[in-house]
Amino acid sequence: MRPGVRLAVDVGSVRVGVARCDPGGVLASPLETVKSGKGDVDRLVELAAEHEAIEVVVGLPTTLAGREGPAAEAARTFARRLAGRLPDGAVRLYDERLTTVTAESGLRAGGVRGRARRAVVDQAAAAVLLQAALDAERLTGRPPGEIVRGSS
Repeated sequence: MRPGVRLAVDVGSVRVGVARCDPGGVLASPLETVKSGKGDVDRLVELAAEHEAIEVVVGLPTTLAGREGPAAEAARTFARRLAGRLPDGAVRLYDERLTTVTAESGLRAGGVRGRARRAVVDQAAAAVLLQAALDAERLTGRPPGEIVRGSS
């Protein structure tokens, strides 16, 4: 397991959920929700610097059959924009199937309702994504997902 903090982002058309892990790469936790649109990549670059993140994992929304649609293409475009602002190899795409469903379920089970749940579900989904990526790396000994090369 590579040491170092990682961030994960769950990209949505309205909000971008952000999570981080501890320097040992053991546990992911929700961090922040960023408004999608102007300034979203700037804020993620700031967060990566602030937390001295070794990489940022961007969720790749695929269908249950593993196919990619418009949401996956939007995530790929976002990841390329982010990768263009971070060191080479610092952004990776990782399959995020069912992360939002898992996050919603966990929040509901924890008694978080309505508007309060909507405010944090993206962060929770990013934490589920990051935990899956950390677990995959721990299991395989290889960094998870695919490296994204930047574009401006």
